[in-house]
Amino acid sequence: MARAVRCDMMGYSSPRQTALMVTQSDTPNDTSAAPKTVTACLIIIGNEILSGRTKDKNLSFVAERMSEWGVRLTEARVIPDIEETIVETVNTCRAQFDYVFTTGGIGPTHDDITAAAVAKAFGVTLHRHPDALAIMQRQHRPEDLNEARLKMADVPEGATLIDNPVSGAPGFQIGNVYVMAGVPMIMQAMLEGLRHDLVGGAPVLSRSVRAFLPEGAVAEGLGVIQDRYPDIDIGSYPFFRKGRFGTSLVLRGTDAAALERAQGEVGDLIRALGETPVEDPDD
Repeated sequence: MARAVRCDMMGYSSPRQTALMVTQSDTPNDTSAAPKTVTACLIIIGNEILSGRTKDKNLSFVAERMSEWGVRLTEARVIPDIEETIVETVNTCRAQFDYVFTTGGIGPTHDDITAAAVAKAFGVTLHRHPDALAIMQRQHRPEDLNEARLKMADVPEGATLIDNPVSGAPGFQIGNVYVMAGVPMIMQAMLEGLRHDLVGGAPVLSRSVRAFLPEGAVAEGLGVIQDRYPDIDIGSYPFFRKGRFGTSLVLRGTDAAALERAQGEVGDLIRALGETPVEDPDD
């Protein structure tokens, strides 16, 4: 089966994709250029998510994998099963981010409209992909292969398939948009299969320090440290344990040495405020 690739050959590359390819094809001896930050957005599609009936489990998985693969998941959107909304969101995001992932809406029922909406976003028609059809024919007896199931073999013209080792029915990739199932087990398998097709930057590293200090106590000093390390994301997350308020401070970045220094300064800040910092294991 065809695997999804970094940039398709049908002319659907976004301007950000082109910039990424140019950056990575520069001469290897040019070490002065800063590595490009590769960005991604996740579009979670489904009325059932917005109604609260289904709890999304895909966002955290995608975010973790993107960090490991050197891609910054910088935005996530939850939208309904409305064609115009899907079209508008896909077109906005594919122009803004290097990668766009969608989950949900590629099943056999009437409200599974993601494939048709993505085709409309790209200005192409749906077609019954022969490889996807062959997969469906292997998965089902002829008498069970009704039109609803065959619908899952329909993808936009020019799209390549994303393997589904769990239930067979594939996802697809067109341009920088990767369309996957909403069922967590299936989505996770699809995403894992893209590991070597996605081109990322340096892996995002993280360090965590916690202390029994309220956020208000560390806010000013933390802001000073953040100003000194603009390339490191420093977040504070309050907690309540053993009858006491505390704060977990999470530092994320790609420069291990800078991350180590910033973590040391956060520890010094906590000690200066009269508490003992506890360094959590690396995330």
